Amino acid sequence: MQIEDLLVEKDLRGMKFAQSCLKSGYYYRAAKLINKATGTVLIGTGFPVLDTFETDGPVGAIVLYNAFLKIGLSPVLVCGEPLYSALIEEYDCLRLNLDNNINAEHFAKSALADIEPSLLISIERPGLTLDGTYRNMFGDDITARCASFDDFFNFSICPSIGIGDGGNEIGMGNISHHLTSHNIMTSQTCCDELLVADVSNWAAYGILGLLSLMKKEDLLADVNPLKILKYLSSKGSVDGVTKLNTLTEDSLSYTEGLELINKIRTLCGFQQISNL
Repeated sequence: MQIEDLLVEKDLRGMKFAQSCLKSGYYYRAAKLINKATGTVLIGTGFPVLDTFETDGPVGAIVLYNAFLKIGLSPVLVCGEPLYSALIEEYDCLRLNLDNNINAEHFAKSALADIEPSLLISIERPGLTLDGTYRNMFGDDITARCASFDDFFNFSICPSIGIGDGGNEIGMGNISHHLTSHNIMTSQTCCDELLVADVSNWAAYGILGLLSLMKKEDLLADVNPLKILKYLSSKGSVDGVTKLNTLTEDSLSYTEGLELINKIRTLCGFQQISNL
């Protein structure tokens, strides 16, 4: 599909190859899962960088959160500290605690039973590797700063969507055996539908473009990446590549994301954004 090709066009971290490992139509199938969802949807995000969180992931999670409210769903952002404290005043959030890693299975099962979500989404959330640790793109062990979201995927009875751009994110377990030549310790956590993109945030735009067609409502019309990046920057976010507090995603200007939104809206037959 055109949107799937567009989202790996830059091929920054080998996601064009990852795309070849997936059955075509994964963005459409993911949009269908959202279209069928009712009630609560859990959206996990937040990748530890230094002593804070990176911009890639939370931007897309917030975009999805706002769109889901519009279509009558009840989204909940699932994240650890310090992202949880950064978001809780403005968004409905569920906190992942490092202490819960001791019994992550129990915490996940209990939360799933209480919340009864109809869908799980993980966007740029670290996934457990084969040795039981969490690793960043450089291979550094970040386990001590990464609360577990994996067991929500392992024990949920509802459908799940994983989004990643490198191989070490939740959901990449679906194709980890294909990524052995990639210079990264891959996640082993699986999902029902894996979505890949050059920047994980951008996957949200692809999903919403297709969901807009299903809903006959332009869910990308009011999406403003710069506004969200400014909000996150004020909360202490950093770029995951440069590790600087800038209005960028994986070292790319916000204008790259805005241009992509325009392309997706054009493909879907909607008027382009003009004055954000």
